[in-house]
Amino acid sequence: MGGGTGLATLLRGLKRYVQAAEGALEITAVVTVTDDGGSSGRLRRDFDVLPPGDIRNCMVALSQDEALLSRLFNYRFSGGHGLKGHSFGNLFLTAMTHLTGDFSQAVKLSSEVLAVRGRIYPSTEANVRLQATLVGGTVRSGETRISRSTRPIAKLELRPRRVRPLQETLEAIAQADLITLGPGSLFTSVIPHVLVEGIPQAIAASPALKVFFGNLMTQPGETTGMRASEHVTALLRHAGRHGRRLIGVCVVNNGPILRKALEHYRARAARPVENDIGNLEAMGVKVVEADLVRIAGRRIQEKIRHDPGALGAVAIQLAQQSRRAKERLAS
Repeated sequence: MGGGTGLATLLRGLKRYVQAAEGALEITAVVTVTDDGGSSGRLRRDFDVLPPGDIRNCMVALSQDEALLSRLFNYRFSGGHGLKGHSFGNLFLTAMTHLTGDFSQAVKLSSEVLAVRGRIYPSTEANVRLQATLVGGTVRSGETRISRSTRPIAKLELRPRRVRPLQETLEAIAQADLITLGPGSLFTSVIPHVLVEGIPQAIAASPALKVFFGNLMTQPGETTGMRASEHVTALLRHAGRHGRRLIGVCVVNNGPILRKALEHYRARAARPVENDIGNLEAMGVKVVEADLVRIAGRRIQEKIRHDPGALGAVAIQLAQQSRRAKERLAS
């Protein structure tokens, strides 16, 4: 469960295991649908569809052939009246939604075109927006405005508040060996899932191992100064009374980050997330440490990102542990 680039990175790392397992491994991706910026935001306003961008990223990440078709879906028009800034994949999903009359069906059919190795569902089919109450009482509406805020977020809500997930999502949660939340923007990619009525209840009731993949860096405004335990606490708080059964494991990075790569982030007041392992363990959360870092870019513009292979390896190991535990209980 997630959104943005974080979930797509994890899926890209898991895809190689699907190829090797030949049907023994199933992936279900549940993607947030609150994006209101860029191409997705424009299509949402112009055509009254759910934002396709994050789902497109996940489809491409899980596609069997990331060469031509994936490049096509990610192709972004650099000019043209009304076309500039749109990606082909976003336009394709919008067209399929209007043809089928159903966004989830459009995602399913589009996934077949890309030969996606897994299932992808929106977190809800409702046309939802995020609303954040900042420390001090100021209210921000919309994912774009929230992500640009410079004050800490005290509370996050959906508008409308009461929306339901797809039944297929609830079934996947119930049958899972491993449920992951993150990596990704805490308040705009991860927490929105537990605000959908029925999802935190389903996660709490599931026998699966529940894992939070921590972020590598804090995000200016959203999580400035927040330690790993504070990320988890915010997630559990927004899940309400079901929060205490939402996370069993927190995966954190213990790999080094190049000083040169950090310089670009320091200019924007972003820092590596502090792994306060003692506080996490005091919350009853098991901590798994791994080298998860990949540096991408050149000179001062290096981007600090999760390594897909490292994420996938950790997720598979945890899923196998969970499966063995379930089998022991069954026997």
